[in-house]
Amino acid sequence: MSESSSSAPCIWVVDDDRAVRFVLCTALREAGYQVVDFDSAAPALKALAESPPPALLFTDVRMPGDDGLVLLDKLKAALPQLPVVVMSAYTDVASTAGAFRGGAHEFLSKPFDLDDAVALAQRVLPAVAPAMAAPTPAADAASDQPPQLVGDTPPMRALFRAIGRLAQAPLAVLIIGETGTGKELVANALHRESPRAQHPFVALNTAAIPAELLESELFGHEAGAFTGAQRRHIGRFEQANGGTLFLDEIGDMPLPLQTRLLRVLAQGEFFRVGGRELIRVDVRVVAATHQDLEGLVAQGKFRADLLHRLDVVRLQLPPLRERREDIAQLATTFLAAAARKLDTPPKRLTAAALQALREHDWPGNVRELENVCWRMAALAAADTIGVADVDTALNRTRSRRSTTAAGDPGQWEALLSEWARRQLAEGAEGLHAQVRERVDHALLEAALQITHGRRAEAAARLGLGRNTLTRKLGAGRRRGGH
Repeated sequence: MSESSSSAPCIWVVDDDRAVRFVLCTALREAGYQVVDFDSAAPALKALAESPPPALLFTDVRMPGDDGLVLLDKLKAALPQLPVVVMSAYTDVASTAGAFRGGAHEFLSKPFDLDDAVALAQRVLPAVAPAMAAPTPAADAASDQPPQLVGDTPPMRALFRAIGRLAQAPLAVLIIGETGTGKELVANALHRESPRAQHPFVALNTAAIPAELLESELFGHEAGAFTGAQRRHIGRFEQANGGTLFLDEIGDMPLPLQTRLLRVLAQGEFFRVGGRELIRVDVRVVAATHQDLEGLVAQGKFRADLLHRLDVVRLQLPPLRERREDIAQLATTFLAAAARKLDTPPKRLTAAALQALREHDWPGNVRELENVCWRMAALAAADTIGVADVDTALNRTRSRRSTTAAGDPGQWEALLSEWARRQLAEGAEGLHAQVRERVDHALLEAALQITHGRRAEAAARLGLGRNTLTRKLGAGRRRGGH
């Protein structure tokens, strides 16, 4: 443990990683703060019993002995007003939600920018110096369920922090994102980390149910309410009582049902179809859509007042093409899940195969990647997945891939380099002249095809003089070329 003699506010840093402690403490001291550091929770708690508490505390999550979340619980029990920043390299929903549920002021993902950490300290300390916040309830038991959302890019870290904060708030959430981005996983995470976790999570895709049946699916019906209704049916709202109801593709809901949904959201009560008994429920509604709801409101296809009810807090999910750095982690997760299901050893991606996955546009987003990984796990002959396996799983041919690669100079240069290495290894000579002639021939042929044989235009498109183009064509004919 070390400290500064400054009379400025005191910050404690608890982390078993000596390097992290050193750089963070140094940055905070350079910013003018007094800093005390500890390598685990035990000495920090001991110091807390023997000395004045700090103004702010940074703690890692995974440490020997009591981890950071246990330390957070004990600190909040003893000093509920103490602001605590939880740090972790494990930026999953369980970690972030557990931190916020335990009363953390902020969650800092490792590795972090030291300037961001100092700026966070500067934001926190002035805010809590005049008057401390109200006590925060102790944390619930951590969820045993494995994290279902995967990613470590800035958009995903921001999403995890938002889920951690919103899980404890009884607010309606609207999730916006393209198809396949994981909107139901986000809704499930909000439920799983909330006080409603012991009650049902019920999901309904409103676009998948015929309009004439959707009312019964949502609110239930009594026996004899309509032709074929032979017995009472309990709707999704009743099934989700006490828990969370996830309404996917809410933009496809018919207008008459939007009116009924608005009443339930406003008053928490409804009648089953054909029923006279007023049903009261306590349900948190999380809705999702890939559509522009404001645009639907302008077209008269969606109620503005319903949008305001649903859109208390909005979460935007990034498409996979905007977080390609997460593809490796996602693919590894999906391949491991497939291996467990298929009872086979997990297969590994080559560097080239991973690059091929990163270059794909992923119109189906994470769902498409998951399906591709399952196909590769089931169909790849070897334990190592190569580019050909990726092409097969993506239902594209090698010729298509080669055509795509040729559109990228970096790709065809790599192919040329590979070809040249093979030729030289086999003893070939005079490659430079041979390749130059072939490149000239390919460029001239392509330019003349594009310009329909107009030599002046072809020369201009290639950046050559017409005489140079004519000379090259003549040389090609003399060698039996173009």
